[in-house]
Amino acid sequence: MGTAFERLAPALSRFHSLSGPHRLQGLVEVEAPANAVGRMLAWALGAPQSSVRGSIVFELQATPLAEVWTRHFPARTMRSTLRASGGQVVERLGAARLGFTLDEEQGRLIMRLESLHFLGIPCPAWLRPRIVAEETGLGDTLHFHVQAVVPWVGQVVHYQGHLVVPPAQEVSA
Repeated sequence: MGTAFERLAPALSRFHSLSGPHRLQGLVEVEAPANAVGRMLAWALGAPQSSVRGSIVFELQATPLAEVWTRHFPARTMRSTLRASGGQVVERLGAARLGFTLDEEQGRLIMRLESLHFLGIPCPAWLRPRIVAEETGLGDTLHFHVQAVVPWVGQVVHYQGHLVVPPAQEVSA
């Protein structure tokens, strides 16, 4: 992200500067997939399959080479691995490999889907899901909003909420 990283809200830049193991807590609201096909795709991603509100525990294992994000939703645990590759952030999430570019807009972090492989097969642009993946910061909280809508299927994933980000000097494991 270069100098754009410096324009992120303080809670975002602190979160994305963490290294080592961390455990963050917050609240989340999950909406169920639109239909049976959406639930099947959510299952293949390891994503929540039912609507729920409640606490979320987010475990981060950050190394210089990769980050493992484990999201403990009230009814499901979803794990992904993120790595920098060729100017993108590549996220392995269940049966999918997603390539994102990162942008900063008014202190927010926006992840834009550029490529998708599902079960190792490249997904054509016309079939790629419409993705909302953004983070905002307010005080010591990181607010997230994630949604994936697949053409002809509808919503597969939708969750939003916040995590409390520790002050820069605190380390939790």
